[in-house]
Amino acid sequence: MATVKKLLSLDEGIARELENVADALQKTQKEVVENALDFYFDYTDTVVADKITKEIKSGDMKVLDANDVYKELGIEI
Repeated sequence: MATVKKLLSLDEGIARELENVADALQKTQKEVVENALDFYFDYTDTVVADKITKEIKSGDMKVLDANDVYKELGIEI
């Protein structure tokens, strides 16, 4: 996977904690941040899935049958 550079500004306390955690785990700060973001994104996937489930159950979101969508788009399967 390609690497993309990002410039982040962190609260001083968070930056210090990042340094401490990286040192304790003998990992780079980059590795700690990547692992933390990966964990957070997994968590938010669950939050989004729960939100969608609630919207479907409440009728706020309509679910379409895949075959109807394919037919509407002219896709043959």
